[in-house]
Amino acid sequence: MPESAQPSTPVFTALKIGASRLRIEDVVEVAFQQRTVQLSDAPAYRTHVEASATFLDELLEQGVEVYGVNTGYGDNCTVTIPPSLVKELPTHLTRYHGCGLGAFLDHSQVLAVLVARLNSLGQGYSAVRWELLQALANLINHRILPRIPSEGSVGASGDLTPLSYIGATLIGEREVTYKDEVIPALEAYSRAGLKPLCLAPKEGLAIMNGTAVMTGLACLAFHRADYLSKLCTRLTSLAGAALRSNRDHFHPRLFELKPHQGQADVAGWIYQDLGGAPGSEEPIRLQDRYSIRCAPHVIGVLRDALPWIRRDVENELNSANDNPLFDGENRLLLHGGHFYGGHIAFAMDGLKTAVANLADLMDRQLALLVDVRYNQGLPQNLSGATGPRAAINHGLKAVQIGSSAWAAEALKLTMPASVFSRSTECHNQDKVSMGTIATRDCLRVLELTEQVAAALLLATIQGVRLRMREGTHAVDRLAPDARQFFEALSEALPFINEDFALDNLLRDLVAGTQTQRWSLYA
Repeated sequence: MPESAQPSTPVFTALKIGASRLRIEDVVEVAFQQRTVQLSDAPAYRTHVEASATFLDELLEQGVEVYGVNTGYGDNCTVTIPPSLVKELPTHLTRYHGCGLGAFLDHSQVLAVLVARLNSLGQGYSAVRWELLQALANLINHRILPRIPSEGSVGASGDLTPLSYIGATLIGEREVTYKDEVIPALEAYSRAGLKPLCLAPKEGLAIMNGTAVMTGLACLAFHRADYLSKLCTRLTSLAGAALRSNRDHFHPRLFELKPHQGQADVAGWIYQDLGGAPGSEEPIRLQDRYSIRCAPHVIGVLRDALPWIRRDVENELNSANDNPLFDGENRLLLHGGHFYGGHIAFAMDGLKTAVANLADLMDRQLALLVDVRYNQGLPQNLSGATGPRAAINHGLKAVQIGSSAWAAEALKLTMPASVFSRSTECHNQDKVSMGTIATRDCLRVLELTEQVAAALLLATIQGVRLRMREGTHAVDRLAPDARQFFEALSEALPFINEDFALDNLLRDLVAGTQTQRWSLYA
């Protein structure tokens, strides 16, 4: 192979920690291994970070009592740690919290958590050394990924148990994933040419006593929900074309009279999608059923929620959220409760409810498409079989059953987690956020709703094809962008005229949604 034809190594633009406020998109890009991270090289930034660690050292020299440094943790804050044992305390914290259970976070989720924790500690108020920040950056850049169990956090004092797996990794304990192998952390360090840390007095607490798990996962949830809202909109347009719906339900003037911006945006996208040549297709009904006519009012709730959810998630992402905090420049030791994840909990409880409503909406649209009583003349279950073979073919009959199951499970999970606070840790942590549970619920609701979207995608493409076969001009109603989407999926999906197992198709469509394979509205 000539030199010019050699495959090139991708060049990543590093995300600079400490240079500016991070966005959700920054976390997502690192999580999906499109960027590395780098600590800001501004001298003033390093000076700022080191000031809090220096201030802590001065306090300890003066014999000042500092929670979690020379006292026990939680309810044991009244226990004084002998000076000779202060250095051992952080290691004990990481070890006794090694009790997480449940499925392990996947690679993208671990990377998102690492970025969230690095950026919080990088605010410079957590009394950690520069070396610790660099060690966290090394885990990200070398893809030494702690194996983090997903269950065991009540969301205050932060994500203690799951974050202990990061703390343990930093000192060379427990297991990590490195180059697709699960190996001991020490072995991964050796292979990568790195060395584990010995934690300074505050550093175990600083790593663990924060909201990084719920916040990192919330960034991923937001990213998926934003795309899913657009996909649901496009599928509504295709369902409208297949059902010969009334485009005027989405007229811009109508939505000027109820001025929710997200709702108006969704209506505008559908109106635009259905703005191709009308051909011979006039609307069959004066007023379409609610799952078509009111789609902007359902999807619009999510679109209008996204800005405030972004605000709260990004505020948490860019916060110092452990305890205690140290203002080195102003010589302030601040004991507080910033580890409490209430804003993330409320945002994720709200997001999962808005997303589950999309699952319900799309399942209802699918139900219309497969039912000859409501699908305006399309075949039963959207089967393409004709003649005698139509009697034994069932098209998307079972897919609609599956869709209904996924939607029902998504709706069941909308019970808010944030109201289920439990008093823990000898009633010291007597009001907790449940933010991580809310975020995990939200990710599961997203997965289920993406499965419903896959089913509806299959149905809408089949429905428009069936209209074309009968000689009507459903595809002509689609504006160029919507038509391009339809044509791309038509090439990828087989026409369903004989029954066959559809699970692999559905899995691929779910993957396409999760990887945001299709370009949608700008």
